[in-house]
Amino acid sequence: MNSPSLTLERPNEPTEPLLGASGLGLSDFGDVPSIGSDVGTFVSLYAGAGGMDIGFSLAGFRPTWVNELDHYAAATHESATRQLQAERPHLRGVLPRVHTGSLLDIPEGDLPTAGSADLVIGGPPCQGFSVAGKMDPDDQRSIHVFHFMEMVGRVRPKAFVMENVKALFENQRFSLIRERLADRAEELGYSAEMFLCNASHFGVPQARERMLFIGILDGSPSRPTPSSKDNPPTVREALAQLPAFGMPGNDGICPAKVTPAKSPVMRRSPYAGMLFNGAGRPMDPDAPAPTVPASMGGNRTPIVDQEQLDTGTDPWVLKYHAHLRNGGKPRKSIPKRMRRLTVQEASAIQTFPLGMTWVGPQTVQFRQIGNAVPPRLALAAAENLKGDLGIF
Repeated sequence: MNSPSLTLERPNEPTEPLLGASGLGLSDFGDVPSIGSDVGTFVSLYAGAGGMDIGFSLAGFRPTWVNELDHYAAATHESATRQLQAERPHLRGVLPRVHTGSLLDIPEGDLPTAGSADLVIGGPPCQGFSVAGKMDPDDQRSIHVFHFMEMVGRVRPKAFVMENVKALFENQRFSLIRERLADRAEELGYSAEMFLCNASHFGVPQARERMLFIGILDGSPSRPTPSSKDNPPTVREALAQLPAFGMPGNDGICPAKVTPAKSPVMRRSPYAGMLFNGAGRPMDPDAPAPTVPASMGGNRTPIVDQEQLDTGTDPWVLKYHAHLRNGGKPRKSIPKRMRRLTVQEASAIQTFPLGMTWVGPQTVQFRQIGNAVPPRLALAAAENLKGDLGIF
Protein backbone atom coordinates (compact mmCIF):
# COMPACT_ATOMS: atom_id res chain seq x y z
CA MET A 1 0.00 0.00 0.00
CA ASN A 2 1.34 3.42 -0.89
CA SER A 3 1.48 6.14 1.74
CA PRO A 4 -1.39 8.58 1.58
CA SER A 5 0.66 11.43 -0.01
CA LEU A 6 0.80 8.68 0.40
CA THR A 7 -41.47 1.34 5.04
CA LEU A 8 -38.73 4.12 2.48
CA GLU A 9 -41.95 5.92 1.31
CA ARG A 10 -41.66 8.89 -1.00
CA PRO A 11 -43.29 12.09 0.33
CA ASN A 12 -44.55 12.78 -3.21
CA GLU A 13 -44.48 11.06 -6.58
CA PRO A 14 -41.59 12.47 -8.64
CA THR A 15 -41.83 11.55 -12.29
CA GLU A 16 -38.13 12.17 -13.02
CA PRO A 17 -35.04 12.38 -10.84
CA LEU A 18 -34.42 15.89 -9.55
CA LEU A 19 -31.02 16.78 -11.02
CA GLY A 20 -28.69 19.30 -9.43
CA ALA A 21 -26.52 21.73 -11.35
CA SER A 22 -23.94 18.97 -11.60
CA GLY A 23 -26.42 16.79 -13.51
CA LEU A 24 -26.58 14.25 -10.69
CA GLY A 25 -29.70 12.84 -9.08
CA LEU A 26 -28.81 13.62 -5.45
CA SER A 27 -31.33 11.76 -3.25
CA ASP A 28 -33.50 10.51 -6.13
CA PHE A 29 -31.67 7.55 -7.63
CA GLY A 30 -33.86 7.35 -10.71
CA ASP A 31 -30.72 8.19 -12.70
CA VAL A 32 -29.21 4.82 -11.69
CA PRO A 33 -30.35 2.08 -14.10
CA SER A 34 -32.10 -1.01 -12.74
CA ILE A 35 -30.72 -4.45 -13.56
CA GLY A 36 -32.32 -7.87 -13.59
CA SER A 37 -29.69 -9.87 -11.69
CA ASP A 38 -26.92 -8.95 -9.28
CA VAL A 39 -23.28 -8.48 -10.29
CA GLY A 40 -22.04 -9.88 -6.99
CA THR A 41 -22.75 -10.20 -3.29
CA PHE A 42 -21.46 -8.52 -0.15
CA VAL A 43 -21.12 -8.92 3.60
CA SER A 44 -21.74 -5.65 5.46
CA LEU A 45 -20.05 -4.95 8.80
CA TYR A 46 -20.86 -2.03 11.13
CA ALA A 47 -23.67 -1.27 8.67
CA GLY A 48 -25.41 1.51 10.59
CA ALA A 49 -28.52 2.80 8.85
CA GLY A 50 -27.25 1.41 5.56
CA GLY A 51 -25.61 4.30 3.72
CA MET A 52 -22.80 2.17 2.35
CA ASP A 53 -25.13 -0.76 1.67
CA ILE A 54 -27.55 1.42 -0.30
CA GLY A 55 -24.75 2.63 -2.56
CA PHE A 56 -23.38 -0.85 -3.22
CA SER A 57 -26.88 -2.25 -3.73
CA LEU A 58 -27.71 0.44 -6.28
CA ALA A 59 -24.48 -0.44 -8.11
CA GLY A 60 -25.82 -3.96 -8.61
CA PHE A 61 -24.43 -5.87 -5.64
CA ARG A 62 -26.69 -7.81 -3.26
CA PRO A 63 -26.25 -8.01 0.54
CA THR A 64 -26.21 -11.51 2.02
CA TRP A 65 -25.09 -10.94 5.63
CA VAL A 66 -25.32 -7.75 7.70
CA ASN A 67 -24.14 -6.80 11.19
CA GLU A 68 -24.99 -3.65 13.17
CA LEU A 69 -24.63 -3.04 16.89
CA ASP A 70 -27.52 -0.59 17.41
CA HIS A 71 -31.04 -2.03 17.13
CA TYR A 72 -32.54 1.29 15.99
CA ALA A 73 -30.03 1.59 13.14
CA ALA A 74 -30.61 -2.06 12.25
CA ALA A 75 -34.36 -1.39 12.01
CA THR A 76 -33.75 1.63 9.77
CA HIS A 77 -31.44 -0.53 7.65
CA GLU A 78 -34.12 -3.21 7.28
CA SER A 79 -36.69 -0.62 6.18
CA ALA A 80 -34.32 0.75 3.54
CA THR A 81 -33.50 -2.76 2.33
CA ARG A 82 -37.18 -3.61 1.88
CA GLN A 83 -37.76 -0.45 -0.13
CA LEU A 84 -34.78 -1.14 -2.35
CA GLN A 85 -36.06 -4.66 -2.92
CA ALA A 86 -39.37 -3.24 -4.09
CA GLU A 87 -37.63 -0.88 -6.53
CA ARG A 88 -34.65 -2.92 -7.76
CA PRO A 89 -35.26 -6.31 -9.44
CA HIS A 90 -31.82 -7.71 -8.65
CA LEU A 91 -32.48 -7.38 -4.91
CA ARG A 92 -35.83 -9.17 -4.81
CA GLY A 93 -36.17 -12.39 -2.88
CA VAL A 94 -34.79 -13.28 0.53
CA LEU A 95 -33.69 -10.47 2.87
CA PRO A 96 -30.06 -10.61 4.01
CA ARG A 97 -29.34 -12.20 7.36
CA VAL A 98 -29.12 -9.31 9.83
CA HIS A 99 -27.30 -9.83 13.13
CA THR A 100 -27.94 -7.07 15.66
CA GLY A 101 -25.37 -6.67 18.40
CA SER A 102 -21.62 -6.80 18.77
CA LEU A 103 -19.78 -8.54 15.96
CA LEU A 104 -17.68 -10.28 18.62
CA ASP A 105 -20.71 -11.86 20.28
CA ILE A 106 -22.05 -13.63 17.20
CA PRO A 107 -21.77 -17.44 17.51
CA GLU A 108 -19.21 -19.07 15.24
CA GLY A 109 -21.89 -20.97 13.38
CA ASP A 110 -23.71 -17.77 12.46
CA LEU A 111 -20.71 -16.00 10.93
CA PRO A 112 -20.29 -15.84 7.14
CA THR A 113 -18.07 -18.54 5.70
CA ALA A 114 -15.23 -18.57 3.20
CA GLY A 115 -16.44 -17.78 -0.30
CA SER A 116 -19.90 -16.73 0.88
CA ALA A 117 -19.64 -13.22 -0.62
CA ASP A 118 -17.71 -11.35 -3.29
CA LEU A 119 -17.12 -8.27 -1.14
CA VAL A 120 -16.76 -7.30 2.51
CA ILE A 121 -17.69 -3.66 3.15
CA GLY A 122 -18.23 -1.48 6.19
CA GLY A 123 -17.31 1.50 8.33
CA PRO A 124 -15.89 0.41 11.72
CA PRO A 125 -16.44 2.82 14.63
CA CYS A 126 -14.39 5.97 14.11
CA GLN A 127 -14.66 7.76 17.47
CA GLY A 128 -11.13 6.78 18.41
CA PHE A 129 -9.78 8.40 15.25
CA SER A 130 -12.11 11.37 14.84
CA VAL A 131 -11.04 14.96 15.49
CA ALA A 132 -14.45 15.30 17.16
CA GLY A 133 -13.25 12.80 19.78
CA LYS A 134 -9.98 12.37 21.66
CA MET A 135 -8.06 10.94 18.67
CA ASP A 136 -6.70 8.20 20.92
CA PRO A 137 -4.96 5.29 19.13
CA ASP A 138 -5.55 3.18 22.25
CA ASP A 139 -9.32 3.83 22.28
CA GLN A 140 -10.95 0.39 22.41
CA ARG A 141 -13.24 1.38 19.53
CA SER A 142 -10.18 1.77 17.31
CA ILE A 143 -9.55 -1.98 17.37
CA HIS A 144 -12.63 -2.62 15.23
CA VAL A 145 -10.69 -1.86 12.04
CA PHE A 146 -8.74 -5.04 12.76
CA HIS A 147 -11.90 -7.03 13.49
CA PHE A 148 -13.00 -5.92 10.04
CA MET A 149 -9.79 -7.31 8.55
CA GLU A 150 -10.25 -10.60 10.41
CA MET A 151 -13.64 -10.97 8.76
CA VAL A 152 -11.95 -10.32 5.41
CA GLY A 153 -9.60 -13.18 6.22
CA ARG A 154 -12.54 -15.39 7.12
CA VAL A 155 -14.69 -14.67 4.05
CA ARG A 156 -11.85 -14.33 1.50
CA PRO A 157 -13.83 -11.99 -0.78
CA LYS A 158 -12.62 -10.75 -4.14
CA ALA A 159 -12.33 -7.27 -2.62
CA PHE A 160 -12.99 -5.26 0.52
CA VAL A 161 -13.88 -1.62 1.14
CA MET A 162 -13.43 -0.07 4.58
CA GLU A 163 -14.60 3.51 5.23
CA ASN A 164 -13.32 5.72 8.04
CA VAL A 165 -12.49 9.31 8.96
CA LYS A 166 -9.88 11.58 7.39
CA ALA A 167 -7.67 11.48 10.48
CA LEU A 168 -7.00 7.76 10.09
CA PHE A 169 -5.74 8.51 6.58
CA GLU A 170 -3.35 11.32 7.42
CA ASN A 171 -2.78 11.94 11.14
CA GLN A 172 0.71 10.99 12.27
CA ARG A 173 -0.45 9.49 15.54
CA PHE A 174 -2.27 6.78 13.56
CA SER A 175 0.68 5.89 11.33
CA LEU A 176 1.25 2.59 13.16
CA ILE A 177 -2.39 1.61 12.69
CA ARG A 178 -2.12 2.38 8.97
CA GLU A 179 1.00 0.22 8.75
CA ARG A 180 -0.68 -2.63 10.60
CA LEU A 181 -3.72 -2.46 8.30
CA ALA A 182 -1.47 -2.50 5.23
CA ASP A 183 0.54 -5.42 6.60
CA ARG A 184 -2.58 -7.41 7.41
CA ALA A 185 -4.02 -6.85 3.94
CA GLU A 186 -0.74 -8.01 2.41
CA GLU A 187 -0.66 -11.09 4.66
CA LEU A 188 -4.13 -11.98 3.40
CA GLY A 189 -2.99 -11.63 -0.21
CA TYR A 190 -4.68 -8.31 -1.06
CA SER A 191 -3.27 -5.40 -2.99
CA ALA A 192 -4.58 -2.46 -0.95
CA GLU A 193 -4.62 1.33 -1.11
CA MET A 194 -5.97 4.15 1.04
CA PHE A 195 -7.75 7.00 -0.73
CA LEU A 196 -9.06 10.26 0.71
CA CYS A 197 -12.36 11.26 -0.89
CA ASN A 198 -14.32 14.49 -0.54
CA ALA A 199 -17.98 13.49 -0.83
CA SER A 200 -18.87 16.74 -2.63
CA HIS A 201 -16.71 15.53 -5.54
CA PHE A 202 -18.97 12.49 -5.93
CA GLY A 203 -22.44 13.99 -6.14
CA VAL A 204 -23.00 14.65 -2.42
CA PRO A 205 -24.00 18.19 -1.31
CA GLN A 206 -21.59 17.96 1.62
CA ALA A 207 -17.83 18.55 1.88
CA ARG A 208 -17.36 15.40 3.94
CA GLU A 209 -13.83 13.97 3.71
CA ARG A 210 -13.52 10.24 4.28
CA MET A 211 -10.90 7.55 3.89
CA LEU A 212 -11.58 4.51 1.74
CA PHE A 213 -9.28 1.54 2.33
CA ILE A 214 -9.76 -0.72 -0.67
CA GLY A 215 -8.18 -4.11 -1.25
CA ILE A 216 -8.41 -6.48 -4.22
CA LEU A 217 -7.36 -10.14 -4.22
CA ASP A 218 -6.47 -10.41 -7.90
CA GLY A 219 -5.65 -6.96 -9.18
CA SER A 220 -5.01 -3.46 -7.89
CA PRO A 221 -7.51 -0.87 -6.62
CA SER A 222 -7.81 2.48 -8.35
CA ARG A 223 -8.88 5.85 -7.02
CA PRO A 224 -12.61 6.53 -7.50
CA THR A 225 -13.10 9.10 -10.25
CA PRO A 226 -14.76 12.38 -9.13
CA SER A 227 -17.97 13.31 -10.94
CA SER A 228 -18.71 16.76 -9.45
CA LYS A 229 -15.38 18.18 -8.29
CA ASP A 230 -15.75 21.34 -10.40
CA ASN A 231 -19.48 21.78 -9.76
CA PRO A 232 -20.45 20.24 -6.43
CA PRO A 233 -24.12 20.02 -5.42
CA THR A 234 -25.35 22.57 -2.88
CA VAL A 235 -27.43 22.62 0.26
CA ARG A 236 -30.12 24.50 -1.66
CA GLU A 237 -30.35 21.73 -4.26
CA ALA A 238 -30.57 19.08 -1.55
CA LEU A 239 -33.35 20.85 0.35
CA ALA A 240 -35.25 21.68 -2.85
CA GLN A 241 -36.02 17.97 -3.22
CA LEU A 242 -38.18 18.02 -0.08
CA PRO A 243 -41.61 19.40 0.80
CA ALA A 244 -41.66 22.82 2.48
CA PHE A 245 -40.25 23.05 5.99
CA GLY A 246 -42.75 21.67 8.51
CA MET A 247 -44.88 19.87 5.95
CA PRO A 248 -45.30 16.06 5.89
CA GLY A 249 -42.09 14.60 4.52
CA ASN A 250 -40.05 17.42 6.07
CA ASP A 251 -41.45 17.63 9.57
CA GLY A 252 -38.71 16.06 11.71
CA ILE A 253 -38.17 19.44 13.35
CA CYS A 254 -35.28 19.80 15.80
CA PRO A 255 -36.62 21.37 19.01
CA ALA A 256 -33.36 23.13 19.95
CA LYS A 257 -33.84 26.89 19.70
CA VAL A 258 -31.33 29.13 17.96
CA THR A 259 -30.04 31.77 20.37
CA PRO A 260 -27.03 34.11 20.11
CA ALA A 261 -23.78 33.23 21.82
CA LYS A 262 -23.03 35.58 24.69
CA SER A 263 -19.35 35.53 23.74
CA PRO A 264 -19.19 34.85 20.00
CA VAL A 265 -16.10 33.15 18.58
CA MET A 266 -15.30 35.01 15.38
CA ARG A 267 -13.75 33.69 12.19
CA ARG A 268 -13.22 35.35 8.82
CA SER A 269 -16.20 33.50 7.35
CA PRO A 270 -19.68 34.14 8.82
CA TYR A 271 -20.31 30.40 8.38
CA ALA A 272 -17.43 29.50 10.71
CA GLY A 273 -16.75 30.42 14.29
CA MET A 274 -19.47 30.17 16.91
CA LEU A 275 -22.04 32.94 16.71
CA PHE A 276 -24.89 30.88 18.18
CA ASN A 277 -25.44 28.69 21.22
CA GLY A 278 -23.89 25.26 20.97
CA ALA A 279 -21.70 24.07 18.10
CA GLY A 280 -24.40 24.21 15.42
CA ARG A 281 -23.25 26.54 12.64
CA PRO A 282 -25.16 28.26 9.85
CA MET A 283 -24.94 26.73 6.38
CA ASP A 284 -24.33 28.54 3.12
CA PRO A 285 -27.23 27.27 0.97
CA ASP A 286 -25.31 27.88 -2.24
CA ALA A 287 -22.34 25.69 -1.32
CA PRO A 288 -21.91 22.11 -0.15
CA ALA A 289 -22.65 21.66 3.55
CA PRO A 290 -19.83 21.02 6.00
CA THR A 291 -19.84 17.55 7.51
CA VAL A 292 -23.16 16.89 9.25
CA PRO A 293 -22.18 15.49 12.66
CA ALA A 294 -23.53 12.49 14.54
CA SER A 295 -24.06 14.84 17.50
CA MET A 296 -27.03 16.56 15.80
CA GLY A 297 -30.40 16.66 17.51
CA GLY A 298 -29.75 19.52 19.91
CA ASN A 299 -27.58 22.64 19.87
CA ARG A 300 -25.07 20.98 17.53
CA THR A 301 -27.63 20.75 14.74
CA PRO A 302 -26.68 22.96 11.76
CA ILE A 303 -28.68 26.14 11.08
CA VAL A 304 -30.34 27.39 7.90
CA ASP A 305 -31.85 30.77 7.02
CA GLN A 306 -35.41 30.04 5.90
CA GLU A 307 -35.98 33.48 4.38
CA GLN A 308 -32.80 33.19 2.34
CA LEU A 309 -33.96 29.77 1.11
CA ASP A 310 -37.44 31.04 0.23
CA THR A 311 -36.68 34.38 -1.38
CA GLY A 312 -32.94 34.53 -2.03
CA THR A 313 -32.52 37.55 0.25
CA ASP A 314 -29.13 38.33 1.74
CA PRO A 315 -28.25 35.95 4.58
CA TRP A 316 -28.97 37.35 8.03
CA VAL A 317 -25.77 35.83 9.42
CA LEU A 318 -23.72 37.87 6.94
CA LYS A 319 -25.13 41.11 8.37
CA TYR A 320 -24.73 39.91 11.95
CA HIS A 321 -21.14 38.84 11.31
CA ALA A 322 -20.35 42.27 9.86
CA HIS A 323 -22.05 43.91 12.86
CA LEU A 324 -19.84 41.98 15.28
CA ARG A 325 -16.65 42.61 13.29
CA ASN A 326 -17.40 46.34 13.40
CA GLY A 327 -17.48 46.24 17.19
CA GLY A 328 -21.20 45.71 17.69
CA LYS A 329 -22.48 43.90 20.76
CA PRO A 330 -23.95 40.37 20.55
CA ARG A 331 -27.69 40.30 19.91
CA LYS A 332 -30.04 39.17 22.65
CA SER A 333 -32.32 37.34 20.21
CA ILE A 334 -32.24 35.77 16.77
CA PRO A 335 -34.96 36.24 14.09
CA LYS A 336 -37.24 33.28 13.51
CA ARG A 337 -35.93 32.90 9.96
CA MET A 338 -32.89 31.18 11.51
CA ARG A 339 -33.80 27.58 12.34
CA ARG A 340 -32.17 24.16 12.58
CA LEU A 341 -32.12 21.36 10.02
CA THR A 342 -34.86 18.75 10.10
CA VAL A 343 -34.16 15.02 10.12
CA GLN A 344 -35.23 14.81 6.47
CA GLU A 345 -32.98 17.70 5.43
CA ALA A 346 -29.95 16.15 7.11
CA SER A 347 -30.84 12.88 5.37
CA ALA A 348 -31.02 14.64 1.98
CA ILE A 349 -27.65 16.32 2.56
CA GLN A 350 -26.24 12.82 3.09
CA THR A 351 -28.03 11.68 -0.13
CA PHE A 352 -30.15 9.04 1.54
CA PRO A 353 -33.13 8.14 -0.69
CA LEU A 354 -36.11 10.46 -0.42
CA GLY A 355 -38.69 9.29 2.08
CA MET A 356 -36.33 7.26 4.28
CA THR A 357 -38.04 5.83 7.34
CA TRP A 358 -35.82 6.66 10.32
CA VAL A 359 -36.39 4.50 13.41
CA GLY A 360 -35.88 5.59 17.02
CA PRO A 361 -36.02 8.82 19.03
CA GLN A 362 -35.13 11.94 17.06
CA THR A 363 -31.63 12.29 18.50
CA VAL A 364 -30.99 8.66 17.51
CA GLN A 365 -32.25 9.36 13.99
CA PHE A 366 -29.88 12.32 13.67
CA ARG A 367 -27.03 10.16 14.99
CA GLN A 368 -27.71 7.47 12.41
CA ILE A 369 -27.58 10.09 9.66
CA GLY A 370 -24.40 11.74 10.91
CA ASN A 371 -22.59 8.42 11.34
CA ALA A 372 -23.44 7.18 7.85
CA VAL A 373 -21.50 6.89 4.64
CA PRO A 374 -23.29 9.06 2.02
CA PRO A 375 -24.96 6.61 -0.39
CA ARG A 376 -23.80 8.63 -3.42
CA LEU A 377 -20.18 8.32 -2.26
CA ALA A 378 -20.64 4.59 -1.68
CA LEU A 379 -22.24 4.24 -5.12
CA ALA A 380 -19.24 5.94 -6.74
CA ALA A 381 -16.84 3.64 -4.88
CA ALA A 382 -18.87 0.58 -5.87
CA GLU A 383 -19.03 1.54 -9.54
CA ASN A 384 -15.28 2.17 -9.59
CA LEU A 385 -14.64 -1.17 -7.89
CA LYS A 386 -16.72 -2.92 -10.56
CA GLY A 387 -14.27 -1.61 -13.12
CA ASP A 388 -11.28 -2.79 -11.05
CA LEU A 389 -12.86 -6.26 -10.85
CA GLY A 390 -13.72 -6.37 -14.53
CA ILE A 391 -17.48 -6.21 -13.94
CA PHE A 392 -19.29 -4.27 -16.68
